[in-house]
Amino acid sequence: MKKIFTLVLALMMALSACSFAAAESTVSTDGSTSMEKVVGALGEYFMEQNPGTTFTYNPTGSGSGITAVQEGRCDIGLSSRALKDEEKASGLVETVVAYDGIAIIVHPDNPVADLSVETIGKIYTGEITNWQDVGGFESIPGTKDACKYRQELTSTGDVITTVSQNPNAIGYASLASVKDTVKALTVDGIAATEETVKDGSYVVQRPFVFVTREGVELSETAQKFFDFATSADAAEIIAAAGAVAPADEAVQE
Repeated sequence: MKKIFTLVLALMMALSACSFAAAESTVSTDGSTSMEKVVGALGEYFMEQNPGTTFTYNPTGSGSGITAVQEGRCDIGLSSRALKDEEKASGLVETVVAYDGIAIIVHPDNPVADLSVETIGKIYTGEITNWQDVGGFESIPGTKDACKYRQELTSTGDVITTVSQNPNAIGYASLASVKDTVKALTVDGIAATEETVKDGSYVVQRPFVFVTREGVELSETAQKFFDFATSADAAEIIAAAGAVAPADEAVQE
């Protein structure tokens, strides 16, 4: 009986050790759908360089990712916006991984090709509600507000799909996610490209942020991924995914 108990105990300890090792070798991320290409590329490279590790990405949206890391349901939250003051006050920490050009997109049939930052602001605040006011369609019978400025969708994919199906729609999406089913406008005459985001001439851009908890240590594997993704070594991978790494200049030197 004693031998049987010892064997069972040994098996339980072995299983516990395996479970612990599995947890330690996993990096879990949750959040921004706009960061999919960048985070996916970083995660894939990290697993290739670290055999036996597992990287997971749950595309739930920035708000959900911030909540997930706050509640301890993932190692790293992903946000395509800077943290709010109240989020920082709650103990969350942001680290910019990359900068993303935000493409202003319309339906391919829309004749408008360029908008100023000022005009975009007026569209999104509702001051301008008809494409005719910005050099677009002359008239659309039966449509009171031809310029559909409200963007309430949280998924980048949903925004692109909606705009591609609605000739009156306008939206914004991560530059890396834009498809040929929509048309990206120039802003103040500047097209959204990696080069124009990098040099700052394309002003409609946002940070891609890693969100962690202050005072809470990451696992060894998660910390290793974090350090890699925020280092100059990741700049080339980030650039290939369509974004601009903050450390890019250091890599070029």
